[in-house]
Amino acid sequence: MALAHFERARNDEDMPIATFSLVALDCPDSKALASFYQGIVGGELDTKFADLWVVLRTEAGADIAFQQVDDYVAPDWPSGTPQQAHLDLDVTDLDVGEAAVLALGARKTDTQPSPDDWRVFLDPVGHPFCLVKV
Repeated sequence: MALAHFERARNDEDMPIATFSLVALDCPDSKALASFYQGIVGGELDTKFADLWVVLRTEAGADIAFQQVDDYVAPDWPSGTPQQAHLDLDVTDLDVGEAAVLALGARKTDTQPSPDDWRVFLDPVGHPFCLVKV
């Protein structure tokens, strides 16, 4: 019922409700995890609030924020506890991409549902992310 209400409301108005800004990941050290992802996708770090929040601003315009959480608990992939999200990062060569992210400190997961098309890794604090062949 709530979804039907949402669809009706969206059809009544052509303007978006909001604009996409970024994805935020909880972590125990915002600067360290931002630097890890900067090593993969490039970009510039906005460290204005580095004690709690760092934003990785990418050339692609898909920004990632890293929110420092004192009692951080890593997600358990693939079971999904606690609540989690994951990043898909495009590469032209999975083997080259894999070697590069492992050198930066990623860990390859034991479960690889489609390793010829995409591979699952964990960042240094346990967030899952995928390298996807394009």
